[in-house]
Amino acid sequence: MTQTSTWHQILDPSHRADPYPLYAGLRKTPVIRLDGSYVVSTYREIVALLHDPRLSSDMRNVPELAVDAPVQAAEAGTLTLPPTFIQTDPPEHDRLRRLLTRNFGPPHRPDRIDTMIPHLFEVVTNEIDGFAGKDRSGTTRVDIVDDFAYPFPVTVICQLLGVPREDEPRFQAMSDAVIKATDPTTGRIAERQRRHAKAIADLGQYFAQLLDTRHGQRGDDLLSGLLSGDGDEAAMAPEEILSNAALLLVAGHETTVNLITNGMLTLLRHPDVLDRLRGDDDPDLAARVVEELLRYEPPVQFLSNNRNTLDDIEIAGTTIPKGSPVTLVLAAGSRDPEFIPDPDRFDPDREHNEHLGFGGGIHYCFGAPLARPETRIALTELAHRLKNPRLVADPPPYRASAGLRGPRHLLVEIDGVNPTT
Repeated sequence: MTQTSTWHQILDPSHRADPYPLYAGLRKTPVIRLDGSYVVSTYREIVALLHDPRLSSDMRNVPELAVDAPVQAAEAGTLTLPPTFIQTDPPEHDRLRRLLTRNFGPPHRPDRIDTMIPHLFEVVTNEIDGFAGKDRSGTTRVDIVDDFAYPFPVTVICQLLGVPREDEPRFQAMSDAVIKATDPTTGRIAERQRRHAKAIADLGQYFAQLLDTRHGQRGDDLLSGLLSGDGDEAAMAPEEILSNAALLLVAGHETTVNLITNGMLTLLRHPDVLDRLRGDDDPDLAARVVEELLRYEPPVQFLSNNRNTLDDIEIAGTTIPKGSPVTLVLAAGSRDPEFIPDPDRFDPDREHNEHLGFGGGIHYCFGAPLARPETRIALTELAHRLKNPRLVADPPPYRASAGLRGPRHLLVEIDGVNPTT
């Protein structure tokens, strides 16, 4: 079997439930060429590229994508927005990320996440309390995705950004369009880039309308902070606020849904760890479980054609030519036996757990400080409060995307719900 056909199998929905044996085959050739782009699948090579300034995140450097985006947007009748901060390189990336971080975490808002913890517990408690009304002849059946893992992070990111929770039906279709545009099975890279820009612009238009309804009123949310522009450097331009707010709204819940759902599925498959999580003997276990999940069942499996080379790069005996799109298969790298022993075993007690679950380098996941406590609280409360949880179907049905991989539904039967403590 060629590496090219292995990659095509990874993208095939029939392998969504367990792509990891295919990743093992892919790693036999660390770098492969595929239709003018390159796929990298081994840990050390991925890390090297994530820290290599010759690897760009600005896809306008790719010859076939070097188009006049504002003209295209005007022709399509959409709002013209600049690239988001994860689609830029230094120094532009550094400026945008600094301004976003100023309103999200250290050093300017070190208490932002800490002050949200009580609200995280409140939302989780309310969601689990709602399970009690789903009784079916003495047992309760819940969908961990629809009843819990989706509404929880959506509620949180709406609060963080200052978006009305009741607007979820409005922005979800646009969010789905952004996710679909990242799927390499949905078209050639130029077409997907255009659809991605259109979806971000549509979300940006939503935020523009939202800001208009506020009539200049500001709150303590991240969006208000960006508008205020407090600090030593100039605030973001209005168009930059709209594009980056759109990105944070999508990224702030889509990946966390998968991480929580993958986590609950993994715990149900490893009842010994689930039992330990219910106890109080190891207060640090939940944090280690989250880190191991980010390595073992990451929500982002690969970064698909959102990197490109600014120069010829030689890596693992292969030269990637200048201007080539590059896909980094993070999930394959995190299970690379050349780097981590016994990588296919779920073990939250690993002494050293380096993983690529949040990427790396200057584009290390911006939302990681929030995703970690969200997932830790969600899984800990599910473990404590669900009585005798068991899977209805294993494997469950999966979402279409191979890159943002997670169950579409996760049906679980329980014997009831323990009271909160």
